[in-house]
Amino acid sequence: MYLKTYKNGDQVLVAACDEEVLGKSLKRGKAVVEISRVFYEGECVSEEKLQKALEEATTANLFGEKTISCAIKYGLIDPDSVIIIDGVPHAQFFRV
Repeated sequence: MYLKTYKNGDQVLVAACDEEVLGKSLKRGKAVVEISRVFYEGECVSEEKLQKALEEATTANLFGEKTISCAIKYGLIDPDSVIIIDGVPHAQFFRV
């Protein structure tokens, strides 16, 4: 899984995705979602490192089965909040 973290003051955005979906364009209706290398391709990480990053995040944007499964496993994403875009699971969370 790829993980990239962005920090701005107290805000921490985690962008994470499965290796297989990095660089893909997904379509849903007329909308196209780009899982861009610029935004998502940080370091390749273990499940444990992803978990730690997500626990510190104020916002997360996640794509892919492994990435989403990890977030669900650790109670960071509700399975009912996951949507499928062109066959790829996607979820976001925001802490306020």
